[in-house]
This record gives sequence, C-alpha cells and structure tokens, in this order.
Amino acid sequence: MRTRSEHTLKWRRRALRANAFVMALAILGMLTAPVRAEQNPSDLSDQSIEALMNVQVTSVSKTEESLSNVAAAIFVITQEDIARSGATNIPDLLRMVPGVDVAQIDSSTWAISARGFNGRFSNDLLVLVDGRSVYTPAFGGVFWDTLDFPLEDIERIEVIRGPGASIWGANAVNGVINIITKKSPDTRGVLAVAGGGNVDQGFGTLQYGGSLGRRTDYRVYTKYEDTDHMPALNGPNLGDGWHMLRGGFRSDTTLGSKDTLSLEGDVYTGREGNSSTALGSVSNPQLVTSQSFADIGGGFLQGIWNHNFSPNNGTVLNISYDRYQRGDVLNERRGTLNLDFQDHFDWGTRQNIVWGLSSWFSDSHSHGTLFAELVPANVNSYEFSSFVEDHITLAPSKVYLSIGAKLERNYYTGFDVMPGVRLAWTPSPHQTLWAAVARALRTPSALDEGFRATIAGFNEPNGLPVIVTLFGNPNLKNEGLVAYEMGYRTTLSNRVSLDFAAYFNNYGDQETLEPGEPFIEDTPTPPHLIIPMIYGNLMHGEAHGAEMSANWKIARRLTLSPGYAFEQVHMHLDPTSLDTRSVASAQGNSPEHSAQLRSHFTFGRGVSWDASAYFTGRLTDPAVPSYTRVDTGISWDIGEGIRLGLFGQNLTTDRHEEFVDETQSVRTALIKRSVYAKFTWKF
Repeated sequence: MRTRSEHTLKWRRRALRANAFVMALAILGMLTAPVRAEQNPSDLSDQSIEALMNVQVTSVSKTEESLSNVAAAIFVITQEDIARSGATNIPDLLRMVPGVDVAQIDSSTWAISARGFNGRFSNDLLVLVDGRSVYTPAFGGVFWDTLDFPLEDIERIEVIRGPGASIWGANAVNGVINIITKKSPDTRGVLAVAGGGNVDQGFGTLQYGGSLGRRTDYRVYTKYEDTDHMPALNGPNLGDGWHMLRGGFRSDTTLGSKDTLSLEGDVYTGREGNSSTALGSVSNPQLVTSQSFADIGGGFLQGIWNHNFSPNNGTVLNISYDRYQRGDVLNERRGTLNLDFQDHFDWGTRQNIVWGLSSWFSDSHSHGTLFAELVPANVNSYEFSSFVEDHITLAPSKVYLSIGAKLERNYYTGFDVMPGVRLAWTPSPHQTLWAAVARALRTPSALDEGFRATIAGFNEPNGLPVIVTLFGNPNLKNEGLVAYEMGYRTTLSNRVSLDFAAYFNNYGDQETLEPGEPFIEDTPTPPHLIIPMIYGNLMHGEAHGAEMSANWKIARRLTLSPGYAFEQVHMHLDPTSLDTRSVASAQGNSPEHSAQLRSHFTFGRGVSWDASAYFTGRLTDPAVPSYTRVDTGISWDIGEGIRLGLFGQNLTTDRHEEFVDETQSVRTALIKRSVYAKFTWKF
C-alpha cells in the first residue's frame, strides 16, 4: 500500500507536468501569434449523404476512386467522425466500423481484427499509416499502444473488410486499415489540446504548422498521455497504468510542376505497467502472477516522392525506416527498412494499369527470459514482392473490372502468388453492385518459426518437474484464404445511404498446436521433463457473414448511423492433428453478432451532442459475456478556433470485461467507466 508521502510525490509530479505544459502553451502562443490560423474543415453535417458517398479513396487499388463505385467492403472514418467521436486513441475510433472487432484487454493492450480470429496480435489484419506498414514481423499484428499521433492530424481512415493481398501483399487477409494523415498546408497555425479525467488522467498536444518559403509547408508536434490502471478481475487494479511522450514532424514540398516530396517522422518513449502469468521457477513449476514495468521507445522516418509525367501517368517512391525497443516479453530491439515503388498509366481509353515493386529488410535483436525467448535471438529477415493490376472499363459509366496479382518472396516460406478479381456494376448513378474473388496469405512470424515459451508446469509424484513448453516450427507453411464477396451500395436520397456486404471465406493450412515427444532437459537445474507443443498447419474451415451500415440525415440538425455485423466460423482439424484448443478458439474468439448506433445532433450556437451505442455479442472461447458500451459527448465552440468538450465512455456499467488473452502475456482487466474534459484551441 502506498504511503501518504508517495501519494504526495505522485501528485506533485503530475502538477509539475501540467504546469510545464501550460507554460509551453503560453510561450508558443506569444511566439506565433501573428501566424494565420488553420481554417476549420467544413462541417460534414451540412453536406448531403450523396456527397459523402463520393469521397475519394485509395486503399483498394492504390489509385483514387469514388467510394460509391469501389468493388470492396470499405468504410471511411472522416475527419468529422474523429472530432465527434470523443475517442482518445485509434482503437476506439475503429469501434464505429461494422465487421471490425475491437476489444480492450488492459489499460494499454487491445485485440483488434476484421471478420473474426481476434487476439492480442491479430495476424490477419494489415495496418498502414500513409502506406507504411506497421505490422510487426516479430509477433504478427500491431502494437496498438505505440500507434499514436495527434488525432487532429488524421485526414481519414480507410478500412477494408476482406482481403487486400493482390495490392498490399501478405497478411492483408481479413482486412486492411490505412490511416491517411493531413498534408502540412492543411495544418498551418497552432494547435493546442489539453484534457484529463479519471482514466485518461492527463493528455495534451502542442503543434505548430508554418511555411518555409513558397514551396514548403511543415508541422511539428509533441504529445503526452498518462493513463490510469484498470481494475483486475479479482482485486483492486492490475498495475497496468502507462504514460507516453512523443514528438514528430511532417513537411510537404513542391519541387516543381510535376514533383512533390513529403517527409515525416516520429519518436516516442514511454513506460507501461504489465501484469502477466508465468512459471515461477523450474524446481517449482507453478503458474504465478507477476507485475512489472516495461520501458518502450522507438520512432520512424518516411519519405514519399510523387512524380507525374502527365495527368494519366505517375510514379510514387515510398521509403521508410522504423525502429522500436520494448522491455516486455522478449526484450526485443528491431529496425525495419521499407522500399516501395509504384507506377500507374492509361493504356488506351479504357484501361488503367498500376504496377509496383517493394521490399523490406528487418534486423532483430532480443534477449528473452528463462521462460520466453526467440530462437535464434538475433535474426535478419527480408522480403521482396511485385504486383500488377489492370482496371478495365467494360462499359463506360456502367461496368468496371479489376484483375491483379501480387508475387511475393518472404523470408520463411519462399515465393507465392496472391491474385484477385473485382467487378463493379453501376446500373444508375445512385447504385453499385459489386463482387470479388481473391486469394490471400498469412506468412509465419518470427514467433511462429523460432519461439520457445513455458506455458504450464507441475511436479510428478516422484518430484520430477514437468514443464509444458511451446516451440516454434521452422517448417511452418503460409496460412491461406480464398474469399468470395459481394455487395450493394446505394443512396436512396440525399438523406439516406445504405452499404451492404456478404462474404464466404475458405481457409486452409491454419495454425494448430501439436504435441511432440517429451524429453529430459538438464539446463537449467534441476533436471526436468519437457512436454513440447509445436506449431503446425493442420486446421481448415470456412467463415460466412454479412455487414451493413447506413447514414440517415433525419433533419438538418440530426443524423443517425446504424451498423450491424454477423459472422459464423466453422473450423475442422486434419485427420493427423492432435490439437485440442485451436478449433474452439478460432470459432469463439470473436462475436457472432455485433451492432452499433451513432447519432449527431446540433443544438445551434456552436453546441453539438454525439452519442454512440455499441453492442458486442458473447465470446465462447475464452468465455466473455456480451456487453453494450455507450459513449457520449457534448462539444461547445466557444469562439473562433476554441472548442470545449465533455465526454463519457463505457457509461452503461461501472466496469466490464471485453477480452481474455489466451497466452496470458497480459492479464485481463475490467474496462471501467471514463469521464474526461477536453480543450482544443486552433489559432
């Protein structure tokens, strides 16, 4: 238990951080007062539904196309959606997408997937920021705690449910999330954000955007957040509170009439509490709960060069370098260099061809513990790929066909190809029918190939310690998917739009956990019996489901946005498999039903009210009850560029459970009710 002096020291530190932040705001305000403020984006509530359905998107084909004509299940989170949501992190923003399952495990850890197969590291979902992959080769999946920057700098988030492998490559199996940030000219002036509450105890952003001459615009920012502990299932809290400090920049330069160059980067440092379950010792192999703190840090640097030969022909060169270091689980340090080139051109009057080459090189160093390690500890991995896609207009303004494929050579399994075909038919300007067939692959991660971790233990009657140990498999194959999709998108009027998608997914070579031959191990002492569990590819099956979203502008001041998703997963073991867990887990780690209803109401005089209700059906393995989450917020535009907001999250219950990490690398927390205030000033 903390003493009074410890509590006093804690609050003094928080007060010092708050005072420093306020002083920085004041100093920056004095230095930059003459700068012209950024113009507020137009309020999307004043636009027709039809205009919103014609937003330009790029994630499906790597070229701009209208949302209403895209032959894919795509959902766009706009700037205004983000501002109204009251979300303080990217995972909470993704809750508004039907078919995307977002579940918080503890204060800093989420499980996020599209169309099933959820987990702490959902390895069937590819996540990008401005076209740069943030999928980690170590675990497969995303570190959602470090995927962060000022939410005000996001232009839009494009979410594809379904495979995108023919364009983006391996691991774009059940979905692609592409976070697209604003260009520097759109963020001129000063942005100051400050807030706090009972869970998000303190957060703030300070950003300045300006110009260097007539050809270059830039922005620089710093962001800080301090998040409180969550309650344990049994006990006061998990000790999982965390804080993060980061800083970054972006610049956009017009090099000439045909060339532009964007540079952006970010660096962060933080500390997270972690409560996990592991074996206490070899001599007494019982599962014990331990609490620790992990230092995390890293950053990235990215450059994007666009060259247009003509309005119908252009190239893009994207180069980035990511580096991170985490003091949890594996104590891993990794750097990854990405190079991506693409070209598009018109061939005749009815064809547009996009092709490209890409590669990445990753250098990893780790020093795990006695009970969890990568083998080998240090590894250099690489990948090369190329793709081509032909967009064909079969009937002008009516029928469009896209045929493409990605050829990829990865470090673990060699060469493979991922083709895809998409067809869109627009019988009228307000209707689109589409269908698609695609193949996608999930390649093994470093953990799948060379991991060793103790997962259980006991003593035999004769006193011999027995340890159940998980081993990677260097002969693991790619997990495969063939997906069949269809959809219908329409604007019934300038007040109502509807988007529907249905799918059938056929999965093969899915990962299982197979028992191996037991053996005696002498090191570390005392001698002990190892019961190995080894990754295999002995599961197959199918999933089918449907998703629906709509927008209904009931009146000029009121908009409703309902959504619904349904999915059933049926998996089967191959005859040679001895796995006892994978089928139940694959079928039970995502809800069969989920639904949502979001509303926006404008009172006038700068006051607006937003409310969202999210229903998530029960999980069967590990078992988690169904729950309904209600978020709401009131925003008041006090003056030009000044906004004050009061938000509440998880209001239906004081605390609830959302997900259980089956690996026990983090313990399950109860997600508690949150209330906070937020002040935003743009000038």
